[in-house]
Amino acid sequence: MLTALIDYESGNLHSAKKAFERMAADLANEDVIVTSDPDIISKADLFVLPGVGAFPTCHASLTSNTGLLEALKEGVESQGKPFLGICVGMQMMASCGHEFEPTDGLNWIEGNIHRIRPAAPRMKIPHMGWNDLVISGNHPVLAGLQTGDHVYFVHSYHFKVSNPEDRLAHVDYGGEITAIVSNGTRIGMQFHPEKSQSTGLRLISNFMSWRP
Repeated sequence: MLTALIDYESGNLHSAKKAFERMAADLANEDVIVTSDPDIISKADLFVLPGVGAFPTCHASLTSNTGLLEALKEGVESQGKPFLGICVGMQMMASCGHEFEPTDGLNWIEGNIHRIRPAAPRMKIPHMGWNDLVISGNHPVLAGLQTGDHVYFVHSYHFKVSNPEDRLAHVDYGGEITAIVSNGTRIGMQFHPEKSQSTGLRLISNFMSWRP
């Protein structure tokens, strides 16, 4: 089984690659590759889309690499292969992002990306550091996790889903902030599982073991 970490020049993939390789070492027949090559992406069994930076910039990077997005869509939309979006990679799954200017997303999960506006003005933006998950949905990738497990965030915008059933978990930061979304064979995490110690590694292992 091949897991492809999509390299579209929107974030440092080093820590993500190390975390996925660590979990792959515990699983049989698992390989991890960082790639922007559409031919390799088309042969992968699982896809991971990380992302750091502004939504429009990441979207432009994703769409400017000839054949990359087409190969990803073929694998995810047509073939139903598992997909994991991380941070801005998760936000790319939305219908539209509203950072600086409205920008179309992949529309894999209906909803929009908006700036975080905490109820308490003293709460700083970006939302940065550890926060406790509140799990509200069931999913194989969440196996072994429970409400109260903590994960690591760095972001200023968040996903407001249109359909509540698409949100599997949230955290509280002056209001509810979407943490995990899922629809079909697609799942997204606003936090960084590769930086979230044992909880993040379990999520990565669960994703790599997931066979929808």
